[in-house]
Amino acid sequence: MAANPRKFLITTLEGGGAVGPALTVARKLVEAGHDVRVMSDEVNRPEAEATGARFIHWNRAPNRSDRSKETDLHRDWEATDMMDGFARVIGGIVVGPSLRYALDTIDELDREPADLVVSAELLMGVVAACEKRGQKVALLPSNSMIITIKAALEKAAASSAPPASEQEARMAGIAAAMGDALKRAVPPLNATREALGLEPIGQLLDQFRAVSMILAAVSPSFDMAPGDQPGLTYIGPQLDDPAWAAPWRSPFPAGDTRPLVLVGFSTTFQDHAGVLQAVIDALSSLPVRALVTLGPSIEPGELNAADNVQVVSSAPHNQIMPVASLVITHGGYGTLTRALSHKLPILAMPQGRDQYGNAERLVAHGAGLALPPGADAATIAGAVEQLLGDPSYAAAADKLGAAVEREMRESKVVEVLEGLAG
Repeated sequence: MAANPRKFLITTLEGGGAVGPALTVARKLVEAGHDVRVMSDEVNRPEAEATGARFIHWNRAPNRSDRSKETDLHRDWEATDMMDGFARVIGGIVVGPSLRYALDTIDELDREPADLVVSAELLMGVVAACEKRGQKVALLPSNSMIITIKAALEKAAASSAPPASEQEARMAGIAAAMGDALKRAVPPLNATREALGLEPIGQLLDQFRAVSMILAAVSPSFDMAPGDQPGLTYIGPQLDDPAWAAPWRSPFPAGDTRPLVLVGFSTTFQDHAGVLQAVIDALSSLPVRALVTLGPSIEPGELNAADNVQVVSSAPHNQIMPVASLVITHGGYGTLTRALSHKLPILAMPQGRDQYGNAERLVAHGAGLALPPGADAATIAGAVEQLLGDPSYAAAADKLGAAVEREMRESKVVEVLEGLAG
């Protein structure tokens, strides 16, 4: 137990991958003897309280009571392309409601102070509130996107040399488009800062100057990252199973030796029922067993299962992956790195957000394949056969997975947070 218990306020939002790492960190802090509060959407109350933390819901800020598409803040499944989806996140979460997040944070800290606030990186309003109060705050990104954006923008600003490769040219184009979206976000964030009595900033990422540390809950091995940098430290993936995951009992005979394929896509709505049906149709044609976990945004009755494919709302992935041979996923950071920690090859079918970059890294490591979400059943079946039939994918996943598992097991997240809290 902690010799010097501290008070932590963890702020996050119902946005799929942001919640799990925050709650895993909350559990670890509670188990270390610290006083932990989690401030998030009401829908997260049961899983937050299951960590032993106290829970507070957002008041002025958006406060989702469920995970339905009707309550989604930015509806990124309606985006016309990746950059439109990025702009929707910036407007719908990062800056649009930033004053409301800021005021809720100030109210909570007035009610009960904290030694350290630990926030999802999207909640710029929380960071501005902490700046206003002189409150120590750290960010907990649960994927690589903010690190990639920051690095790409810094590289673009520092060099006028033409791109040396096709990949560099593509990244430069993405950085330029992201830079434009971030520039458009500065005025609304400055309006929030003005309302709080803070000076305006020139760039959106200038708000990070108020942050003590960015704690990246990601794998530097998977990201091929150079390691810790000034203001940034890697704490490894934080991947407890969600409290809402139901127990699972295999419907397949005990002697069934067919490979088990685990399918898990987004826990938030991404209009992905059609993709899942194509995956089910592909697996139904192969000599495999399969479990499809849907999460809260799609009902099992919306899909047509098959004799060798079980479809369930949820199941504990950490308990199933040790007996699986392959994972098919949208490429969200949590599912992907969880699969790698169990040394499993992966078929990624990215649909947006950070998923395209994750799929590219997966393929670069040789630990899986990537297909577009519009791939038909025959194409998906071919990819599954390739991944199960070519041992090089399993070997690459085993090598990379050993590094990811070690990063998770040796994570010093509690010690780092204790040091920041003082």
